[in-house]
Order: sequence, then structure tokens, then C-alpha cells
Amino acid sequence: MNICASCLERLRMPWLYWVVLAVSALLTPFAFAPYRLFWLMPLLLALLLLLTQIRPQYMVRSAYLWGLLAYTAQFYWIDIALHNVAGLTQFFALPLTLLLPAYLALYPAMVFWLLEKFCLSQWLRLIAVFPMLWTLAEFARERALTGFGWGATGYSQIAESPLAGFVPISGIHLVTLATVLLAALLAAVILSKKWIQRTVFLSAALVLLLLGEGLKHISFTEPDGSKNSVALLQGNIEQTLKWRPEIFAETVQQYYNQVVQSHADIVILPETAIPEMRQNLPQGLLASFATQAKRNGSDLAAGMAQYTADGQGYLNAVVNLSAFDPDAEDNLPFYAKNHLVPFGEYIPLPAVTEWLYRQMNIPLAGFSRGGAAQAPLLLGKQKVAFNICYEDSFGDELIASAKQASLLANVSNMAWYGKSAAMDQHLQQSQARALEMGRFMVRATNTGMTAVINPQGQVLALLPPDTQQTLTAEIVGYRGQTPYMRLGGSIWLIGLLACFLAALSVYGRYRRRALADENLN
Repeated sequence: MNICASCLERLRMPWLYWVVLAVSALLTPFAFAPYRLFWLMPLLLALLLLLTQIRPQYMVRSAYLWGLLAYTAQFYWIDIALHNVAGLTQFFALPLTLLLPAYLALYPAMVFWLLEKFCLSQWLRLIAVFPMLWTLAEFARERALTGFGWGATGYSQIAESPLAGFVPISGIHLVTLATVLLAALLAAVILSKKWIQRTVFLSAALVLLLLGEGLKHISFTEPDGSKNSVALLQGNIEQTLKWRPEIFAETVQQYYNQVVQSHADIVILPETAIPEMRQNLPQGLLASFATQAKRNGSDLAAGMAQYTADGQGYLNAVVNLSAFDPDAEDNLPFYAKNHLVPFGEYIPLPAVTEWLYRQMNIPLAGFSRGGAAQAPLLLGKQKVAFNICYEDSFGDELIASAKQASLLANVSNMAWYGKSAAMDQHLQQSQARALEMGRFMVRATNTGMTAVINPQGQVLALLPPDTQQTLTAEIVGYRGQTPYMRLGGSIWLIGLLACFLAALSVYGRYRRRALADENLN
């Protein structure tokens, strides 16, 4: 304990305090893919807690600086999308890249600001209030202003950590709660001055880990008896070239050649693999793809944009070509993306931001929403619940379709983010969705990470990024529902946490009044 007390005392030195705070924030990317040092995140959060306890007068500003540095380190790839790919000058790209972390950092700052408002003992605030506040804050940032769930604490535990076992129970937010609780318990061990307290906190941390590990060995869904081979096409088309008319024929020919060589039961092309509106495609092009797939004994689904039924808008869609009929080409089954990317797939506040778009090369920045709870597409023996790129970050929104499905599929185009960690972070989110729904997840991407993930969140097969290849694997259809699906998502957990916090707040106020009355008497 003397060693711990001595270390904490040293951290009171201003220069060391701020250096340790900054370093701990900058280390957070290593907890996520591709590094996957899942044990690092509880340690870094525990360190943040210790620092704020050492210098409580700097609590809120410390949390904001920590969040600003952590989110900047995690999402640096936004600059790649804006500058390298969209062509925006660094004069605008760098400030815009920093704008998102500057906004996201408000959430941890708000957590510590609210933490100070609870009139409770140090241990109650540390072990009960802090994990719940942090979880509510991350839920809020996943929903506010169309939401941004990337970098949520729980993703750092997917899928190697014992805490990943909590995912099927109530989704990624329960994992966040467990991770932050573990961090709080570790901080409490160091802050405790009595060996009995340290023993209790260590025992609680061990129980939490054992409970998560035990849940990992429970299967809430089961195989439905169906099996299929799946071919996932990775075209590796550069984003800066993708929409140029002069390479359209080359792109289409490349994917057609990959379809010719694919003899799997199900063949899936990535997001907007065919870079033209479906209704504007050359006569017979889709028929040639469909005919070749049928000749190979394959059911084919391809990503492409298409006009809405009224012709006034357009959709980011996956079109099912399995039962292609040239006389009914306008009635092809499809899935259309519903959760769109702000500033990428639609223009928020166009009166304010339209001038910025004119300086960037972002085609089709005005997509329409496809609608919630769309029916799965029938491919092979599977009912496939598709989602497109960014949608894979929002598990609650995928439940309705997943309930009707035996297989999950994500189609993406991560070429926007170059060779950054964005592709790996997105793969980790797909692993979380497989765990939440208890089904296989297949990913067909343009540049990476094209993968097959089992219901336990394990990556069974993965193509090297930035290569033109086809991934062929066997999958099994699943049926049943996880507790997360049965409960309709994480909203019940969030409601429960909000009620607990409200009760603790009332208790704290009552306790403060009681102490004040006692002192007066």
C-alpha cells in the first residue's frame, strides 16, 4: 500500500499528472482492433479515475482533454477520407477532423461533471454511479445527432475478453457497463486503505470476469439444419477512381469475372460494387450477371444505387438477382440502407454546409432512407438480414430484421479510409453484431475486411485488405433469439440504469439533508 500511496503522491505533480493523462488517452486505440489488447481498456479507465481523484478540482477538464486525445487518436482516419479521398484541402480537412473528437469529448466531461453532483460516499460514486453514467453517456452519443457509436468502450472487449460474454444478454452497452465497472473496481483497490476493502473489490472484479467467461459458453440460438457455401467478393477498387465513367466497364468486368469463378451457393458483391444507378445500367448487364450466377448454381446479391419508386431520390441498396426476370426488372427484391452517414450520404443543414460539399468529391451525397425492419432477402437456403456499412454500428436497429433471418450480412466500402485502422474497427463491430444476434455474419467489402464470423463473434476466415480476391466459406443457418433480441435491444438496460441513478441521486440528497439536520442539532 505504501508503494501505491507513493505513486499516487507523485502523480500530484502537475507536469506528471498531465503527461500521464495524455499518454493514457493516446494508448486507447491499442485496446481496439487491430491490436485487440482488451485488458488495456480497464487499466486506462482505472488510471483516469485515479487521476481525477488525485486532483478533483481538474476533474471535468481532465476528462475532456482525455476524451479529446483518445478520440482523435482513434478516429484520425477521418482526415484520410476528407483530404486524401474526397479532395478537401487540409486547411478545412484538419479542423473538420478535430471537430468530431471535440464534440465526442463532451460526453466523458459530462460524466465527471454529473459525478460531482451525487452526494454519496466515494465508493458508491466510484463503483456504482460512474459506470452507469459512462454507459448512459455512450448510449446518448450513439443516438444524438444521428449517432456515432464507434469507439464505444465495450467494443474493446470483442471478442477475446471474458466480458464479451455479456453481449448476447443486452448488447454492447452491457459490455461497456461491465468494462467500466471492472475499471472502477481496480481503481478502488488502489485507493483503498484497508485490506478487507481491497479483498472485497478484487473479489468482485474476479466474479465479474468469471461471470462473463461463463456466459461465453452458453448458446442462446441454435443451428436450423441449413448449410450453404458463400462467396464474398472483394474488388479492391480505389475510391478516387470508382465513380469515373471511363473505368466503369473495367470495374463491371472485374466483378463479372469474379462471379464467373464463384460456384458457391450464395455470392455477394460489396456496397455499390456496380458504380451506376441500377435504372441507368446498360441493357442486359444485370441479366448477364444473373444468368452467369444461375449457370454456376449460385444465388447472387449485388450492391448498387437505385432510384426510389417515385424517381425523386435514390437509395444505397443490395439487389437480389437470384430470381432475375428481364420482364420485371423494376420489381427486383432489394434491401436499402436506412441509417445514413451524415456529411457522407446526406447533407445536414444544406444551407450551412452546401458550400463545403462543392469543394469535395463525394458522389451521391443525398441518399434517401430505406425504412426500418426490412424483410430479409432469400439467398440459397438462408433468409439474409443485410445491413450496409455504417449501419453495422447500431445493433438495436438490426434486431427486427435479424429476428426473421438465419444469416446476417454486411456489405461495405471502406476505401474511404485508406490503410487505416477504420477497417479493423468496423470488423470488430460486425463481431459484436454476430454475438448480439447469435448468427453467422458474412462481410463483403470493397477493400477490407471481407470476413466470415461465427455466432460466438470469432473471425473464421478473413481476406487480406487491399487485395482483389474472393473469400469462399461454409456457413450454417441459425434460429432462435438471444436475450438481447427478446428484450428488444439495450433500451431496457438504459432505462434501468437511469432509474438506479435517479434513486441514488434522491438518496444522496436525503442523506445530505439528514447530515445537515444532525449537525444543527
